Amino acid sequence: MEKAGQSISVRKDGAFCYSIRLEHDFEKLAECVEELGVRGRKLCIVTDSHVGPLYAEAVRTRLSDVFSSVTVYTVEAGEEQKTLDTVRSLYEYLIVEHFDRKDMLAALGGGVIGDLTGFAAATYLRGIGFIQIPTTLLSQVDSSIGGKTGVDFDSYKNMVGAFHMPRLVYMNLSVLSTLPDRQLASGMAEILKHGLIKNAEYFRWLAEHRQEILKRDPDVLMTMVAESCRIKRDVVERDPTEQGERALLNFGHTIGHAAEKLKNFQLFHGECVAAGCAAAAYLSWKRGMIEKAVFEEICAVLQSFSLPVKITGLDPKEVLLATKSDKKMDGGNIRFILLRKPGEAFVDQSVTEEELLDAIKWMTED
Repeated sequence: MEKAGQSISVRKDGAFCYSIRLEHDFEKLAECVEELGVRGRKLCIVTDSHVGPLYAEAVRTRLSDVFSSVTVYTVEAGEEQKTLDTVRSLYEYLIVEHFDRKDMLAALGGGVIGDLTGFAAATYLRGIGFIQIPTTLLSQVDSSIGGKTGVDFDSYKNMVGAFHMPRLVYMNLSVLSTLPDRQLASGMAEILKHGLIKNAEYFRWLAEHRQEILKRDPDVLMTMVAESCRIKRDVVERDPTEQGERALLNFGHTIGHAAEKLKNFQLFHGECVAAGCAAAAYLSWKRGMIEKAVFEEICAVLQSFSLPVKITGLDPKEVLLATKSDKKMDGGNIRFILLRKPGEAFVDQSVTEEELLDAIKWMTED
């Protein structure tokens, strides 16, 4: 029997902010949304050309009982749509349809849709409410939680954005059954990262339950997604605007984002993060903080979920240069995330260019 749904509360400044609901279907979506006090308002569901045909009508039908009108706004699927031009078109639609400050948006899709919908909500009429309905594993355990919104700017990833908390995150885990294997693996990169930075026991549990995860066992997926959501929730609550501890969530991202950009987003985000995590583990080993056997185990576990630990076809010096355009810079220094041991990450601003280039060369070599 599948486990019952779970509810995880997120707080901000000590006060309740929103709930993360994990369910096996859309049955309780309308009930959860109605609790927000939005009956009779208008809702615009923002989705993409891949997800819309699968789930938009089911979501629209359920939420039509709550809102006076529910419309669906569809954008083409793909990272290349995560731009200010796409947000501008959405603004125009909302203006023409007379959406006001008490109306809402719903992000139905993966991280691209969640980020750009959240950014539109943060900035339209100086801020309106929105809900997240993430449909990929990556968006369920990462981008839908914590209120980070944004778009890419001239291929610089997430360079324009705002912190704007959703009013609800509703996850229907049954959508993972239709997720392509490569997208499932991409989400696993962020999940494995959660174990590496905060919970070594969880990292070992993931490795031990690999077969059930890959077979998409509903009970195991519920346990896994809930634990990753709690890890991210706990970090976000303590540091909602990334002034300190929240930076740990960027483990693997500094080099990963650079590779993602230089590969023109042809690789999935999680694939680049996985290689970035391996490079960060390599640097942690080279600094003598973890044993070589631990570094090799980290790489083996990543690879066991069909994730790369190397990305070839890149010039290491170009990757190094791209890291300097990363939004995680602080006073000209990179806030690099390293491991003292699995489950214990820390922010380090003393990583030299030589050390970083060494790690990049390891990651990009054949």
